[in-house]
Amino acid sequence: MKDAFEIQGGKKLKGEITPQGAKNEALQIISAVLLTGEKMTISNIPDIQDVNKLIELLGDMGVEVNRISRDTCTFEAKEIDQDFFNSDAFKTKGGGLRGSIMILGPLLARFGKASIPKPGGDKIGRRRLDTHFLGFEKLGARFDYNPDNGFYNVDASNLQGTYILLDEASVTGTANIVMAAVLAKGTTTIYNAACEPYLQQLCKMLNRMGAKITGVGSNLLTIEGVTELSGTDHRMLPDMIEIGSFIGLAAMTGSEITIKDVHYDELGMIPDVFKRLGIKLERRGDDIYIPSQDHYEIDTFIDGSLLTVADAPWPGFTPDLLSIVLVVATQAKGSVLIHQKMFESRLFFVDKLLDMGANIILCDPHRATVIGLDKMVQLRGISMTSPDIRAGVSLLIAALSAQGQSTIYNIEQIERGYQNIDERLKALGADIKRV
Repeated sequence: MKDAFEIQGGKKLKGEITPQGAKNEALQIISAVLLTGEKMTISNIPDIQDVNKLIELLGDMGVEVNRISRDTCTFEAKEIDQDFFNSDAFKTKGGGLRGSIMILGPLLARFGKASIPKPGGDKIGRRRLDTHFLGFEKLGARFDYNPDNGFYNVDASNLQGTYILLDEASVTGTANIVMAAVLAKGTTTIYNAACEPYLQQLCKMLNRMGAKITGVGSNLLTIEGVTELSGTDHRMLPDMIEIGSFIGLAAMTGSEITIKDVHYDELGMIPDVFKRLGIKLERRGDDIYIPSQDHYEIDTFIDGSLLTVADAPWPGFTPDLLSIVLVVATQAKGSVLIHQKMFESRLFFVDKLLDMGANIILCDPHRATVIGLDKMVQLRGISMTSPDIRAGVSLLIAALSAQGQSTIYNIEQIERGYQNIDERLKALGADIKRV
């Protein structure tokens, strides 16, 4: 039996917690080291499975990787072993890691060819890769899918800048196309580009390496191709999903918590959405202070109608925090409609919350109405299995606020996104142990 977390809930927590580096930024930034043969130094790398697997994959390809400290590595991609891409080892490692798709853009840009196994990853419904592939094709890449071995073989020996209108503002799709375009001939224009802070970080780093990208932070990027890129240093932003998770944790458990070094200006509307749930939080320098609250009350819209919280491409509310909002709302005063537009099975953990005593109506695969208990009735501890990273952490937060003991199985799902989460929660006073 794999590890599980055993949690005694209902305890107030107290103290400071520092978010890890951003997972979604790390997968892009670490893939981008393939764009140059020069030395890259990357810091604030989160020590989590998905990121460590990608670093290991780069090492297998021939990138020189040196871990200077726990969160800092240097990378030198002088020589790449092209034969590795047709090996069973690459199929096994690349296929099991959704982030492996991010190496495709840099490989095409620098070497003009690549092979990639069909990526794996989370069980949160279909995540199309069409945006990536259509973008590469517009730049002149040719794809050949081999159903016998499950590989895509790509020829990109003559990438030419072009106008690309993305069918969806995909973060990974935009990042991948940007990385391919920086070394293509001529000018590429990407419209309906994602503009998340993590993507802005990637573009700023590429510009420091010698790329010519304008429009950073908007949905219209213009990229003038250059012939080569040099090395640079880069520090990742803190993970906004962790920050949102900790705000929710503090509210649910009535705890006084300070979240350190959050890069508040990069959090977009995340603090405001939690404030609309009635959660008091203060900005103190670059920290967020959340006082202990016995009650929090959900806002309504101005006309008195039910508040709706929905996800949308940045600068809208991130889909990764909707499950946290849903859990936090179960103990609020008032009701809220949660509308998960982007992924079709992200709400399928609601049954576990119902078993714990929450009042939730699952309207359809995309919408749930939460009727808050106003902390009059505590959730009760149960045994449950984590279906994906974000739902897993939401259930963990529910368990920490519940009465009695909860056991969460399949915690490797949680650990793919949150480093040493049990130890960090223990430091705040949580009663959690690995069994």
